Amino acid sequence: MRGVSVIRVVVADDHHLVRQGIRALLEKAGDIEVVGEAADGREAVELVERLAPDVLVTDMAMPRLSGDQAIGRVRALGVATEVIVLSMYSDETLVRQALRDGARGYLLKRSVTEELLLAVRAASRGEIYLSPAISGSIVADFLTLQTDGGAPSPFERLTSREREVLQLVAEGHTNKAIAQMLTVSVKTVEKHRANLMSKLNVHDLAGLMCVAIKQALIFLDE
Repeated sequence: MRGVSVIRVVVADDHHLVRQGIRALLEKAGDIEVVGEAADGREAVELVERLAPDVLVTDMAMPRLSGDQAIGRVRALGVATEVIVLSMYSDETLVRQALRDGARGYLLKRSVTEELLLAVRAASRGEIYLSPAISGSIVADFLTLQTDGGAPSPFERLTSREREVLQLVAEGHTNKAIAQMLTVSVKTVEKHRANLMSKLNVHDLAGLMCVAIKQALIFLDE
């Protein structure tokens, strides 16, 4: 389209058909171009680093690196890419976390139509877009926490690396495999696991998995 700035987008979702549906919807708009697709969180961050798109559209529950972790990694890259979360989960804690991590939008998958186009365009302008299906109290809640320093939950106290280890543990990876993925020693992974159990007040793998599911780091079935 002559005279119209095209918004470059990377789409991240672990389901191929979902990515294709999102791509088809976005590219019908004419002013949006999908320049890359990722099947997990790590791949999404790598694509953003390589392609520097205007917007990353990512699922919250992603293998290997969750959506909120990917947001943090994208912010750390120092690129101008804005992030929109597209999720099945409307839990207020997840929405608040995504906003804290720097997301410019949060939409529910069940309501994605022309709404996604509005969100992508808003994000490309540096504006925040929340799905109308998400309670307006989220915004008020978020602003209150920003001003009064509300006490964070145990999960929110975890470091970025601890959240990453929590997800990988819950996905069933061994300490040795996690150490290889993160390029650290097995002892370092063991220390992270011990810290996780202490901070989250859980005592076994089942407890860690319950937290991971609640925080949408892993999911049973979509």
